[in-house]
Amino acid sequence: MSDDEAREVYARARIGGRIGLRDRPAVLVVDFSCGFTDPSCALGSELAAEIAATRRLLDTARARDIPVIFTTIGYEEDLVDAGIWPQKMPALGELRIGSRWVQIDERLGRRLDEPIVLKKGASAFFGTNLTAILAARAIDSVILCGATTSGCVRATAIDLLQHGYPTVVPRECVGDRAQAPHEANLFDIQAKYAEVLPLAEVLAAIGG
Repeated sequence: MSDDEAREVYARARIGGRIGLRDRPAVLVVDFSCGFTDPSCALGSELAAEIAATRRLLDTARARDIPVIFTTIGYEEDLVDAGIWPQKMPALGELRIGSRWVQIDERLGRRLDEPIVLKKGASAFFGTNLTAILAARAIDSVILCGATTSGCVRATAIDLLQHGYPTVVPRECVGDRAQAPHEANLFDIQAKYAEVLPLAEVLAAIGG
């Protein structure tokens, strides 16, 4: 089935309604840590274009006092806090707390007042204080960036919907290790969980 045929099927099923940003958005950058953005890490891939696009978004958000929140995955040295996920993805064992792989990619220019949520699973909500951070800042919608599209971005998009946050995903600001899962998951995120939009449209929505 082609993408156009799939869109027709979804349209007949009335899947893919529009949900836009509200008055107090935040930018949530999921796992653009060095372990995912440096190809020399087993988990990493070449995401220079996605990092550059996200930096453009962040600079605009910062200029307009839109909150920015980062997430990263990190485990204790003995992986006692990792659960069974490393059995499926053994390379996660490289993400030890304190290592470079857990650090946010420096090209994003993270500021000291931009919190980092340390997570152990795919969703930015699972076992973290993200809900409290969003509530404390009265956030009502989210611009979602990061990696990987088919993994932690998708899981977070689902939970953002389930927590009641309208979410926009700038297409240029998310990436994956391979194009096929990237595109398939963007299609599904757009259909069911969030708005996938060009970065230019997102920048215009926040006054960029």
